[in-house]
Amino acid sequence: MSESHSAIASRVIGNIVQAGPPKVSPDGTLVAFPVARVDEAKNKTFSQIWLASVDGSTPPRPLTSGDHDGEPAWSPDGRSLAFLSRRGDKKAERTLHVIPIGEAGEVRTIATLKDSIGGLEYSPDGRWIGFIGRTPDERYAAEDASWQSPRKIERFFSRLNGEDWIFDRPAHVYVVPADGSRPPRNLTPGEFQHDGVSWTPDSAAIVTSAQRHDTWDRDLAQDLYLVPLAADSDVVALTKQTGAYYAPSVSDDGASVAFMGWDDPSTDPQNARIGTISIDGGEHRWHTLALDRTFLATAGAMRPRWVDGTTLLGTAEDRGETHLFRISTEQAAPERLTNGPLTVKAFDAAGGAIALTVGTVDEVADVFVIDAGGDLRRLTDFAARYREAAAPLHWERFAVPTTDGTAEIDAWIMRPAGFDDTTTYPTILNVHGGPHTQYGEQFFEEAQFQAAAGFVVLMSNPRGGSGREEAWGQSIMGPKHPRRPGTGWGSVDVDDLLAVVDHAVATYPFIDPARLGMQGGSYGGYMATWLAGTTGTKFKAICSERAVNNMYTEEYTSDIATAFRLEIGVDHLADPAELVRMSPIRFVRDIEVPMLIIHSEEDYRCPISQAEELFTAMRLLGKDVTFYRFPGENHELSRSGSPVHRRQRAEIILDFFAEHLSG
Repeated sequence: MSESHSAIASRVIGNIVQAGPPKVSPDGTLVAFPVARVDEAKNKTFSQIWLASVDGSTPPRPLTSGDHDGEPAWSPDGRSLAFLSRRGDKKAERTLHVIPIGEAGEVRTIATLKDSIGGLEYSPDGRWIGFIGRTPDERYAAEDASWQSPRKIERFFSRLNGEDWIFDRPAHVYVVPADGSRPPRNLTPGEFQHDGVSWTPDSAAIVTSAQRHDTWDRDLAQDLYLVPLAADSDVVALTKQTGAYYAPSVSDDGASVAFMGWDDPSTDPQNARIGTISIDGGEHRWHTLALDRTFLATAGAMRPRWVDGTTLLGTAEDRGETHLFRISTEQAAPERLTNGPLTVKAFDAAGGAIALTVGTVDEVADVFVIDAGGDLRRLTDFAARYREAAAPLHWERFAVPTTDGTAEIDAWIMRPAGFDDTTTYPTILNVHGGPHTQYGEQFFEEAQFQAAAGFVVLMSNPRGGSGREEAWGQSIMGPKHPRRPGTGWGSVDVDDLLAVVDHAVATYPFIDPARLGMQGGSYGGYMATWLAGTTGTKFKAICSERAVNNMYTEEYTSDIATAFRLEIGVDHLADPAELVRMSPIRFVRDIEVPMLIIHSEEDYRCPISQAEELFTAMRLLGKDVTFYRFPGENHELSRSGSPVHRRQRAEIILDFFAEHLSG
C-alpha cells in the first residue's frame, strides 16, 4: 500500500530539526546557536540553545532546557551567554536570561517583559544588555477587548501581518543591567518604531534604525540614529530622510557605522547594498556597487559584520544561491567566501572564527565554520538525521532562454520518489511569492512533499524576482512608474513561467503534458489566478494560495496598503484603472480549470477578502472551486504555521492534485 498523503506530510514536516543563527564567542573558540524542532504531537515548534566548539574537539550539545529559548548573545569576556525565552507566568510575557559558560552556576532571569523582545547585544564593557522591545499601551492591561478603549488610527502600517497592532505597542530601544539589578530602561519612548542594536565601543550609546519623522508612513524613509545612554541626551540622526537605511553595525574603533539599504525610498524593489557612514553622520558610501546583487537575502536578512577596520562580511543572493561575501571599505569588489549550490542562512564572526548556518536542497540547516583553507567544516549533523528520517530528494538545475532572447531563466526540476524513467508523471509548477524573492539551493518542504507524493516539481525565478541584477527585479514594475518603468505584473513574468514549462515538457520525456498543475502563494497566488484565467486548460488544476487577486482592493486593505505604488508607480486613487488592469480577478469568467483556494483568516498582508472575492465570483459563475480557510494563521502559514495546520495544508494540496492530475 502506498504511503498516504497525511503520512507524507508528517514525515516531511514532523521530522524537521535544524540550526538557527550562530553566535561566536569573543575568543573564537565556541559557537552558540538555537536548534528548532517540530513537535507535531504537541502542535508546536520548540527551540533550545546549543553549544559547540569551533575546532570540533567536543561534540555539539544542548545548553538550555527551555521550550522557547533563542537569540544567544555573548558577554565580552565570554563567561556568560544571554538568551531569550518564554519562562514567565503569563503567555504573552517574554523573558531575558543569562547563563554562565565554563563555570558552575544557574540560569538567571534578568528581565521579564510584557511583549516581544529581540536583538540582544551586550555593551562592550559588559555592564549592559541592549535589546529591542515592544512597549504596549495600557489598554492591553484591560481584562479583555470589551474593556479596551478604542484605537485612534492616524498612520498607515499600524497593523502588520504576524505582529497584529503595532502603533500602540511600538518597538523601542531598551537597556538592562547585565546583572539584573534594575529593571529595563526605555531609551526611545514615544510613537516611533526602532529596529537593531549596535553599541559604540565606549558603551555610551547605541546605534539603531528608525522612522522618527512625521511623514515616514508616506515617504517611507528610514534613518540611522545614535541613542545615548545618558538620560538627558537627545537621539541624534546620522542620516537625513533621503533613503532607507537599516541593520546598523558599529566598527570596533567606533569611527564608522556599516548598514544596509538604498537611496531612493520611493522605488521598490531594489537590490539592497552595504555601505558605511561616519559615527558623526555626513555623507555615506556604498561598498558593494561592483556586485549587482541584493544583500537582503530571501533566506534571512543579516546585518553586516565588521572583521577589522576596513573589512565587513555580508550575505548576498546569486541566481538561487546565497553566499557569504567579504566586503572592503576601500571600494574593492566583494569577494565570495563560499561556493557551490547552497544557501548561507546566517553567519557570525569573532576571534578570528567565522560560523555559518548553511542549508541545501536536501539538507536542513546545519552549523559550519570556515577553516584555515577557506573550506566549510561541518559542526552539526541535523541534515544527516533528517535524511535518515525523511529521505529528502535532490533536484536538477537548468536554464531556459527568455522568449525575447535577452536573458535566461534559472529553473529547477525535482523527480518524484521512486522515479522510473520509462513512465510519465503529473507535474506541478510552483511560483514563489514576493515577487522580489527567489527559489534556490535550500530545503523547501513544499517541493519535498510534492515529489514524495509522486509529482514532478518545477520551480523557477522569472523576471521580477531577486538573486539577479537590479534590472531583472525591476523589469515588472508598472509601465507608468516615473523612475523605473517596466511591463507590470502579469507580463514578461508570465512569459518566463510558460517558457520554463514548455522547455521542461520538451526536454524531459517523463513529464506528461496532459497532467500539468500549478501552485503559488502570495505573488505566486496572483500568478496562479492569472494563469487560471489566461491559459485555458493548459493546466488541469491550479492552487491559488494567500493570493492577491484584486490589486485595487489590495491597495486599500493590506497591512502595507499604499506601498504598492512604489512598484506600480501610480496611486490607486489617481489611476484606479491601472490597478484593475493588473488584477487577475478580471479574468475570472475565463477560468476553465478546477481551482483550490487556501487562505489564512489572520492574513493581513493579503487579507482573506482577496480569497473571498475570487471564491464568490467563481461560485456565482458555476466554476469548479474549493475554498479552505485556516483559523488562527497568518500570511506565514506554510513557513511558520502550527505543525498540524502545515500538515493539513499539505494533505489538502496533495489530495487536490492527485484527484485532478490522476489521468
